This record gives sequence, C-alpha cells and structure tokens, in this order.
Amino acid sequence: MRCARGAVRRAGGGAGAGGCGAADVWTGGRARRARRARRVRGGQVRLVIAEDSVLLREGLTQILGRFGHEVCAGVGDAPALRDAVAEHEPDLVVTDIRMPPGLRDEGLRAALELRAARPGLPVLVLSQYVENAYAAELLATGDGVGYLLKDRVGEVAEFIDAVERVVSGGTVIDPEVVRRLLGRRREPSALRRLTARELEVLAAMAEGRSNGGIARALFVSEAAVVKHVRSILAKLDLPPAVDDHRRVLAVLTYLRR
Repeated sequence: MRCARGAVRRAGGGAGAGGCGAADVWTGGRARRARRARRVRGGQVRLVIAEDSVLLREGLTQILGRFGHEVCAGVGDAPALRDAVAEHEPDLVVTDIRMPPGLRDEGLRAALELRAARPGLPVLVLSQYVENAYAAELLATGDGVGYLLKDRVGEVAEFIDAVERVVSGGTVIDPEVVRRLLGRRREPSALRRLTARELEVLAAMAEGRSNGGIARALFVSEAAVVKHVRSILAKLDLPPAVDDHRRVLAVLTYLRR
C-alpha cells in the first residue's frame, strides 16, 4: 500500500490512515531494486526525512516536491526515523547524522541499523561538518549510500542529482569531503603506489562519479578511465569481487588516509 502523494507525517505525529501499515511485509531485495528503478525512471522517489531542524526539514520537503518526489514522513529524532521506515517502506532515507536525543551520531546509527535490517535500503546522510570517519563507516555498508554536507542542499540541482543517484544504487560523497582529504599529508603506503593521475581518478570515484563522469571531469577517454581504475584496484591489492564492490573498497582506502 502506498502513502498518499505529498502526505508528510510531522515529528511526533501518528500514522495517517492512508499510510502504509507497519505490518506490511518489506519486499525482497530484487523486487525492491526493480521498484526503485521504475520510480526513478518515472521521476518519483518516495522518501523519509529525519532532521531535527524543522526549517531544514520543511525546506527539503518543498525542494523534493518541486522535482516530483514524495516525502512520506518528516521526523525529528532517531526513534521516529525507525518507526517511519517501518511504516512507510520508503525508497530512500535522508537523515542528519546528529539527532536527538543525544545529538551525537544517533541518525547515522539508526541508518546503519536500518540498512542491516533491510539490506540495500538507500541512505543519504547529511552532516554539518566534514567527518570522514562517518563517511567511511557508511560506505562500508555497500552501494546505495551518500554523504553530503548540509551546505550542498542549497545547490538544488546537485542535491536532487545525489538523491536520484543514491536511490538508483550509486555512491555519492560530498566534493568538499574529497577536497579536504586531498589536502592531507599522510597517506597509507598502498596509496603511495598510485600515480598522480590515478589519485585524481580515485578522488573522482570518491565523489560517486561513473567512469563516463570521471572521463568528462578529467578530459580523458572513458577507455583511459577504465585502464586507470583497473590499475588502482590492482595496486591497492583488492580481492577479486564484483567491480562495484571493489570500487567501494578503493574509496574506503582513500577515505581512511
């Protein structure tokens, strides 16, 4: 059962009569991915937003609505986030890292718990500051995750693009996180094996870019990017696995610099 289009549950509010029941069965991973793909192609994503700032929460709801997406619930704390996901079965969760009651990492913890219980649930985490340890922990859970600074929400086109990429199974890392990591002096020995161009490619991978996107950003051919990616994975001694998973492992190595 779907939630009524445009209906938003406020923080502390109960379930609407038209909402998806908490007893509804969460569909299997393959069916869930197919459903998300259809919705993204059709232009609509169903979301639950967890943000303790009412102003930002309402702003996100309005922005997403303008682009044809549906916010089924807007909540202000981590326990309400868990309840809302169980109730509405969203395509994507957007959550702040620091949430009541402790204002530490409750939002991130709730997101990780939700992904553990519902493998593949796309999660886009918002943060006030660059906290690469949180980004690395989120990335370690697999595909369909994003980490953005809240300032990025003001760049509406980029925010909407991040939403649609994450819900489609992509990985998105805020460019500012990547820039700050590039400015660090210390590097793990594995990264020292990479050439300057390979580090540029890896930085673009950390932003969630596809091979085509990396090629356009660096003004090289896509075939050249494929060659660089293969070299990066080999030099980082990543075990044989699905290519997408190896890319995530490479990005994790980069974020842990």
